[in-house]
Amino acid sequence: MIICLVAGGPPELLPDLGIYQSYKPIWAGIDRGVFVLLEKGIKPHTAFGDFDSVNKHELSLITAQLGELDIQPSEKDETDMEIAFNWALSQKPEKIFIFGATGGRLDHMFANIQLLSREQVLLDSDEMEIHIVDRLNKITAKKPGTYHISRQPEFPYVSFIPVSREVKGITLKGFKFPLDNMDIKMGSSLCVSNELISNNGTFSFTEGILLVVRSRD
Repeated sequence: MIICLVAGGPPELLPDLGIYQSYKPIWAGIDRGVFVLLEKGIKPHTAFGDFDSVNKHELSLITAQLGELDIQPSEKDETDMEIAFNWALSQKPEKIFIFGATGGRLDHMFANIQLLSREQVLLDSDEMEIHIVDRLNKITAKKPGTYHISRQPEFPYVSFIPVSREVKGITLKGFKFPLDNMDIKMGSSLCVSNELISNNGTFSFTEGILLVVRSRD
């Protein structure tokens, strides 16, 4: 099972959702993301949010398509994205793709990215892939281990960004800028904007948490 979550980030940053539609996923809209999906001809299976980012006319169009909504209160301890994300995790899918989660408000974007590095998410990462995807980037988080990585022409650049205080033992093979057992601390830009020089490579590390960001100009 694949779950696709669509939030209400800037629509110009959305990738081609038709590509993911071919996977026959379960679609979930988050707040304005519900309206975005309907505009693209995709009827979400479920919806989350307080719907404070749509106007009355748009909300009426949403309810006409989906029926009665379970509208969350605007004042709560979790964002709409986190509520939807927790639901997606509970379904135990093979993959979760998150769209509309970048750009716009930086506080929302950083909070969305941090969801990837939650302890329970990392513990489950052997059975579940989770990616935040926009038109220019594909982001995931990794716990210590050895990982194979393949060249993706649509995302030629690969960056490794520490989100723990320190990441130890980073080794990069098959990259333009290789590393051998290097320790880097949060705030370092050493591993930003690398590239694979062959079709396949590996990266590994022994301690910490890394964000893996694949991107293009």
